[in-house]
Amino acid sequence: MLGGIGTWEILLIFLVILLLFGAKRIPDIAKSVGKGVTEFKRGLRDIQDEIETGVEPPPKSDDKTPDSEKTAKP
Repeated sequence: MLGGIGTWEILLIFLVILLLFGAKRIPDIAKSVGKGVTEFKRGLRDIQDEIETGVEPPPKSDDKTPDSEKTAKP
């Protein structure tokens, strides 16, 4: 099955999760995990799109003053 995990191991893991979290919280936990996986995939897709299209260079500034001189001194 999944890398050497059999049916009995999966049932045992499910039983431990059921005992730890209770039957009422399992759907909420599964929903949260699903949202997390969706966000992770979206992030990977965004990174891949950014790599394929390339990142635009930052706009050039006309101001020649260094950043350290722009800050106000107390």
